Amino acid sequence: MQRRSTGWMAALTGISLAMLAVAQSGAEAAVTRSEYCSRLGLQLDGAIRTKAEPGASASQIAQATALQDKANRFCAERKQAQGIRTYANALKLLGVTPVDLDQ
Repeated sequence: MQRRSTGWMAALTGISLAMLAVAQSGAEAAVTRSEYCSRLGLQLDGAIRTKAEPGASASQIAQATALQDKANRFCAERKQAQGIRTYANALKLLGVTPVDLDQ
């Protein structure tokens, strides 16, 4: 009887370890707020360069640049949530959809 319970315990331990490994790999893949600030900053840089070409509204570019400076300060001051929102607002002002966290 004891051999059967030992077998079940070994099986449960193996399953638990497998589930733990899957959970840890998913946690490592998560994007931090700092990384998201960086991604949005790069995306906004590209959007401003693209919109700076002839035909773009100079006032929109100026507003987006001002929001970019503000977002940079927020992210540098460890206020990433505010920085992310500010970057997103600047991108939307230029008609660009912000990058998704899951990508």
